[in-house]
Amino acid sequence: MADVTKRLFLRHLRGTPTTWVRHHIAGKVRREGIGQSFWYRPLTAVLSEVPVDDRELPLLFHAHTRDFADVTVQATVTYRVVDPALAATRLDFSIDPAKGVPRARPLDQVATLLAELAQQPALDLLAGLSLAEALTGITPVREAVSTTLQNEPRLTEIGVAVVSARVVAIRPEPELERALQTPTREAVQVESDRATFARRAQAVEQERGIAENELQNKIELARREEQLVSQHGANEHRRAELEAAARLVVAQGEAQRETVGTTAAAERARLVAAAQADKERILAAAEADKERALADARAEGVRVVGLAEAETEAAKLAAYAAIPADVLRALALKELAGKLPEIGQLTVTPDVVTDLLTRLAPAR
Repeated sequence: MADVTKRLFLRHLRGTPTTWVRHHIAGKVRREGIGQSFWYRPLTAVLSEVPVDDRELPLLFHAHTRDFADVTVQATVTYRVVDPALAATRLDFSIDPAKGVPRARPLDQVATLLAELAQQPALDLLAGLSLAEALTGITPVREAVSTTLQNEPRLTEIGVAVVSARVVAIRPEPELERALQTPTREAVQVESDRATFARRAQAVEQERGIAENELQNKIELARREEQLVSQHGANEHRRAELEAAARLVVAQGEAQRETVGTTAAAERARLVAAAQADKERILAAAEADKERALADARAEGVRVVGLAEAETEAAKLAAYAAIPADVLRALALKELAGKLPEIGQLTVTPDVVTDLLTRLAPAR
């Protein structure tokens, strides 16, 4: 749709690349064409706007076949206005000069005409076909509709041309369609069951093969287990023999070691006893030599002391021989006084002195 702009008492129309515009003033064409843009006075202008782009018209209608089955035809017709000047004179494509909106709905008229023209050949063709032929004969219906629309003079008179006509689907009523699908569905189900049975048979065969393989594996495992048990027994017997031989060797080694140990201990005891005897003999000899040396030393000491004492006594006697008798008596008294016990008090009486003097007198 063209864009109309208001400026005071004037209007400006700006078209699009897919619309054809005609401008009349006083019954005369002032300008026309695609993509027009111009100023005009709304009080004197008469405007027509025709779309020239391709348009899709979906169709959905019912038809009856030769066997009185009701089918639904779904089709699509593509058309465009190839002569907009002619279309503007046959259909009301005028627009309001003040607002730029269409005054009528000419494209609805074109759609109604195309729907009626497309339905008629399809109805005529389907009426002569059975339901099965109609459901599988989409191509003849499409060709009949396309040929009729392209050769229709009424479309040429209004400047409309059909670009293409497509029949999308021909379908019966839902119940009838399900009934028609039943044989196919059953056939497919039969094939599915056959495939299922074949698959099950194959699975059973495979299971049988698997069972046989498992049985063979069990037999082989049992045989190998028997070999393993036999080998294990032989290994245990061999291990027992080796352990017995090892224990025998260990026992012999222990006996030899004990014998050697006993012999060594006896020899060591003998050597120790001999050494101890030699030590005791040496110690006894040393002790005897020591005792003998000590005895000799003591005897020599005693002899030397006796000689020294004898010499001392001889020297004393020799010294005393030269000393007067009074002096000797004084020395004797002094020596005696040194050996007497301590006397606290001494009472000297004339009788004691007399007796002492009497005893000393003969000594002279």
